[in-house]
Amino acid sequence: MISQARLEQIKEFEDKIGYTFNDKSLIDVAFTHSSYTNEAKIKAKSNERLEFLGDSVLDLVVSEVLFKNYNNKPEGWLTKTRSRLVCTDSFAKASEKYDLTSYLNFGKGEKQHGGQLKKHVKADTFEAVCAAIYLDAGFAYLYKFLVENYMEDAKEIIDDDTIFNDYKTKLQEYHNAHDKKILRYTLVKQEGPEHDKLFTMQVKVGNKVLATGIGKNKKKAEQDAAKNAYERIKND
Repeated sequence: MISQARLEQIKEFEDKIGYTFNDKSLIDVAFTHSSYTNEAKIKAKSNERLEFLGDSVLDLVVSEVLFKNYNNKPEGWLTKTRSRLVCTDSFAKASEKYDLTSYLNFGKGEKQHGGQLKKHVKADTFEAVCAAIYLDAGFAYLYKFLVENYMEDAKEIIDDDTIFNDYKTKLQEYHNAHDKKILRYTLVKQEGPEHDKLFTMQVKVGNKVLATGIGKNKKKAEQDAAKNAYERIKND
């Protein structure tokens, strides 16, 4: 049962985005951080499953938008550009447009540690909210919502290579030009509670470790490792 106070919060968000949810529980869950469900004495769902779905749906939306709007661009450009749009930095920026994390239910610990301001929390919330819209209104509505609200932001990212960087691609391109060796990413360790894990990854050329990176999932840890390796190369 959603409380009246929570329904008022949801109504405020609906007014912001111009959409009324048929199933209020979807957006309620989208705005529920795993730290809250771990501390709550009542049974509640966190937004992690919605985040998983949102990541895939957003990947499809971005792919379709690029395919339709950049019909002269080759597959390599489309793939590289999609990776710059479907990433933590991009989604965190998108989340800030409607201040999504201000609606999150946090556990006390996460709230005290500034969970609302964390980039990965902002990005995860955006993915979860998009999944909630997708489930409630369908793909066509989500597609329209994203194009109307974020197309200009996406174009800015596409046109300016300096806004976000895919360091894995940059690092591999450097090695392709110099020694033709394929980079490998290996998991060193994972630690922390289930709802707040940290992964440590290494990037290697052969048996040589180039750098180590840390992230909330393996993909983010790989990007961090690639960034550290790339910056070290540039500074040598």
